[in-house]
Amino acid sequence: MFKFIARNFPVSLLTIAFLSCNQPLQEDANSIASKPGIHEVNLSEIAVGEKSIAIVGATIIDGYGGQPVLNGVVLVKGNSIENVGAADAVTIPKDAEIIDGKGMSVLPGFIDAHFHYDDMKNLPALFLQHGVTSVRDPGEWIETYNPERVSGKINPRLFLCGPHLDMFPPAYPEDAYVVRDSIEAVNAVLKNIHDGASAIKAYFRLPPDLIRIVCNTAHSKGIPVTAHLEITEAMEAIDAGLDGVEHITSFGLSLQPRRDAEKYRQLILSDNNARKQGRYAVWKTIDVHGPRADSLCKFLVRKGTFVSPTLGAFEYQPGKDSTDTIKLMGFNNMKSITGKMKKAGVRIVVGSHSNIPYAEPGWAFQREMELLVESGLTNSEVIVAATLENAHYFGIADRLGSIEKGKIADLVLVKGNPLENISNARNIQKVMLNGAWVN
Repeated sequence: MFKFIARNFPVSLLTIAFLSCNQPLQEDANSIASKPGIHEVNLSEIAVGEKSIAIVGATIIDGYGGQPVLNGVVLVKGNSIENVGAADAVTIPKDAEIIDGKGMSVLPGFIDAHFHYDDMKNLPALFLQHGVTSVRDPGEWIETYNPERVSGKINPRLFLCGPHLDMFPPAYPEDAYVVRDSIEAVNAVLKNIHDGASAIKAYFRLPPDLIRIVCNTAHSKGIPVTAHLEITEAMEAIDAGLDGVEHITSFGLSLQPRRDAEKYRQLILSDNNARKQGRYAVWKTIDVHGPRADSLCKFLVRKGTFVSPTLGAFEYQPGKDSTDTIKLMGFNNMKSITGKMKKAGVRIVVGSHSNIPYAEPGWAFQREMELLVESGLTNSEVIVAATLENAHYFGIADRLGSIEKGKIADLVLVKGNPLENISNARNIQKVMLNGAWVN
């Protein structure tokens, strides 16, 4: 769980009573936000399981990274996990629905740290059908999800941030809330939280002094802050209070000589779009084994910062007829740094980015898991990153992220064993949300 430090920060005296509460979904988000802890905006819309269900004979991968339980039993009652263990250690009630899990593995529902809806109809429901039971959208107006929430489709748990906070000119105007000073920064955070945000995201034009104000304000409400940095040096931003960092490319300035970093920074300050190709040129030259990389890893471990690499968003594969060597070398270095971070002890989590070049619609999460294995993480480490570590990142590990007695029954059954082959995470057989099977 997050450990927020209380700060004596003078938040704005501006009240938020004037905010619109006319839409029923908005009112629901507000009532949920008033409850202790961090909650999904659609909590009251998720059906609650009513049966006793016993999953028997499956390999249990509980999310902690230890040895799996072979021929195990997971007993669910209502929406909670009532018992879990080896077959000879769990008593199955006579009225339980029996699910034969032989040849399958049962895992905690996957948690996606970096999900973008982008007005793609039924996308959240599609991810749920592929085992992703919780998503966090790090930059989207919360009301944008209203059509999905009233569509009749079963959606995953929606942990939303509201629009990301950026300065002018914003890279993505439709998804951004532009802040110009400290007062606007404070009030933007409070408004997002009022609307149901369970995290706040700072975008890359926000300088460290405003990031500090954003973090102080959010932390005073028990809400974590993440950021896409790119032109704000990562260690300065983390020192300002960030809990997490989105995209491995956010560490580009930290890994370059200062003069080269400033050249890139000025390029992006003058043209947002220059980063799309420019970042590969930067990463092509990064020394994965150099002192800057070593120093950054030690810093991230010391700070306990969560890192969501979103490698799938930057993946480049050689073409049949031609190869962009700059992109290929840059992307390979992104993977190498990700593996180096994990080996050093950095808290890596899985974020899919939803729509990526080399994944079919709805399968970006599984592709990200595969890319993390290619980067040097073990299958077990990737599964932890996709479940319990992400639950810690969200601030919900007290109720989600692992298979253990008392936790909510968000589960996924896959054919085969992803500890042996991570691509088995694609072999979805059944998905359970809140103790009920997803059709």
